[in-house]
Amino acid sequence: MPDGAPGTARRGVFEALGDPVRRRLLELLASGEQPAGDLVAAVRAEAGISQPAVSQHLRVLRDARLVTVRAEGTRRHYAVDDAGLDVVRLWLARFAEPFAQPLDALETELARGRRERRRGAPVEATAEALVEVPVEERGGTGGEARGA
Repeated sequence: MPDGAPGTARRGVFEALGDPVRRRLLELLASGEQPAGDLVAAVRAEAGISQPAVSQHLRVLRDARLVTVRAEGTRRHYAVDDAGLDVVRLWLARFAEPFAQPLDALETELARGRRERRRGAPVEATAEALVEVPVEERGGTGGEARGA
C-alpha cells in the first residue's frame, strides 16, 4: 500500500481478497502460521498453479498487509496479519449495524416463546396474541359480538 491513506489501504486489501487463490491462502493460514512450502503444496494440489505463482500471490497478500512473513534460515513462515484484517472488519461492521436491533428483537421473541413453552402455555394462545382469529373460527356466529 503505497501512501497509507485509508481508502488506498482498503482498496489494496479488497483487491487482494478478490482472487480465489489468495482467499484460499488466507483460509489455510487461519489455523496459524505455516511454512511457505506447505502453502505452496496445498495450493498447487488444489489449483494446479506453479510455485512462483503461489509466491506471487503471497507477495500480494503481504503488500496488502493481510499476511506477515517471518524468516527462519532459508524458510519463510506466513501468518495472518490481524491489522490487515481489521480493515475488512471495520468495513463489514457498517453493514452489520442495521441488522443488530432487529436480530436482538428476534432473539427476545424466541426467548419469550421458549419460556412460555416451558411454562406449558398452549402454542395457540401465543399465536392468538399475534394474529386476530375470526369469530367463526373461535366457535361463535359473529352475532354476539355485535350485541344483537
